[in-house]
Amino acid sequence: MNTVNFITLSLFNKAYEAFDLISGQNNHKMEIDTILDEIFKLPEESKNALKRNITQIKYPKGHILLNAGKVESNIYFIKKGIVRAYVNQNDNEVTFWFGKEGQTVISMKSYTQDEKGYEDIELLEDCELYELKKEDLQKLFDSDIHIANWGRKFAEIELVKTEERLISRQFKNATDRYLELLTNHPELIRRIQLGHIASYLGITQVSLSRIRAEIK
Repeated sequence: MNTVNFITLSLFNKAYEAFDLISGQNNHKMEIDTILDEIFKLPEESKNALKRNITQIKYPKGHILLNAGKVESNIYFIKKGIVRAYVNQNDNEVTFWFGKEGQTVISMKSYTQDEKGYEDIELLEDCELYELKKEDLQKLFDSDIHIANWGRKFAEIELVKTEERLISRQFKNATDRYLELLTNHPELIRRIQLGHIASYLGITQVSLSRIRAEIK
């Protein structure tokens, strides 16, 4: 690890330790208005029409929300909780992203092409979710240009996320990716099992422990 990375990681680790001491149990919930507005600001009438087609659901920790090998075209927004996306590769689970409050859970292959998805989505905590069925959204696209524009922006955002995940996994080493996670989502380090984080980084849990020890 170079000197700059070491110093930066050390500073973020200290900040994380302070965050962990004061934060305690996560009680944050993300309301649907905030989630929708962050994607694309809608006129009030259009937003209300969209919200009428969104339902709230709850599932326990360990529930598989989306299943690989099935067409899973609905959209979910996380009100409260943490999820992970993973694939089974040679009887080994490979985690490739995590989702937290305010973020979207979707199989883009199913959503855009009505084909079987690649990933399983597992809830890592008891979760509260907002569900939007694709068929309902498609009807709104046809009847409201503002919602159609919202949907276009939504798809653009999800495409960029997919690209960023691919670039991160292909071109950054485990230490840099851990720094990225620690920088952008420090609360995930506290809330997610180290085994899942190691899987996300593509390393063993022993190697992850070594990285964490180096930055303390």
